[in-house]
Amino acid sequence: MTKQIAVELPGLKMKNPLMPASGTFGFGDAWGADKVNFDELGALVVKTTTPAATTGNPQPQIAMLNDGVMNSVGLTNPGVDVVISDKLPKLRQQHPVLPLVGSVGGASKDEYVLVAQKLAKSGLVDALELNVSCPNVAHGGMSFGVDPQMVESITRAVKDVTGTVPVYVKLTPNVTDIVEIARAAEAGGADGLSLINTVLGLRFNLKTRQPVLGNGMGGYSGTAIKPLAIRMVYQVAHATELPIIGQGGIETAEDVVEFFLAGANAVALGAAHFKDINACPHIAAKLPAVLDQLGINSLTELSEQVRN
Repeated sequence: MTKQIAVELPGLKMKNPLMPASGTFGFGDAWGADKVNFDELGALVVKTTTPAATTGNPQPQIAMLNDGVMNSVGLTNPGVDVVISDKLPKLRQQHPVLPLVGSVGGASKDEYVLVAQKLAKSGLVDALELNVSCPNVAHGGMSFGVDPQMVESITRAVKDVTGTVPVYVKLTPNVTDIVEIARAAEAGGADGLSLINTVLGLRFNLKTRQPVLGNGMGGYSGTAIKPLAIRMVYQVAHATELPIIGQGGIETAEDVVEFFLAGANAVALGAAHFKDINACPHIAAKLPAVLDQLGINSLTELSEQVRN
């Protein structure tokens, strides 16, 4: 990889701007992870971690659609203590220089603080992402992410206990005004933002007359939400000073450039991995040629031009 596609965000010095979104590869041990060379990634966001183990939502948890993917996996994880004692050490040992982002979940502000503090003190992650936007949990998640006062409060409380570990806040698109939520995270001391999480949706199986997901409604992702994601990244980039990890329907090197034009400083991919398990390294390999064709010297330079 070249300096042309290298980017640097708070806590994350990345050889390329691409990372799998939270949950895509679990803690480096989910299905398909053995087919990916993680050292070719810009960074890796691990599965959202909660104080205690959770088993997620009823099956089926994933539904493949013609125009995207729906999921209601929920925050399935073994709990923060096991993540710190077992999951992250193995991942760090296998990939010592790969930037790792811990994803923080909870059902209350105190739970977010507890998980964030433990992950930060572990020394095993380079940054944290507050998942205040998951549509697939009954308590916490998106119910927090739609309330600007709660977002500011949780962000500030987490920042008070995480020391020098940067904190990114992941925003939900299921709001009237995402700029208001972004500004609340900024007011709370966030070091960066991730957007967007999945769009809340519902589909039915006509034969069974039941929802395609066991939990009923779930998060919708894929190329169909890309215009929505780009619009929200653009709005937030022009309303805050915070660096942005853009996500939502990215599948090509051209998509990456478009997100940077909207104001993103890095990108994350989720649904694209259902089509190509190595989507991130494949896109990273194609990026330099695309930048050359477009007359772009570097992604960092492009970010600075767009933001100024």
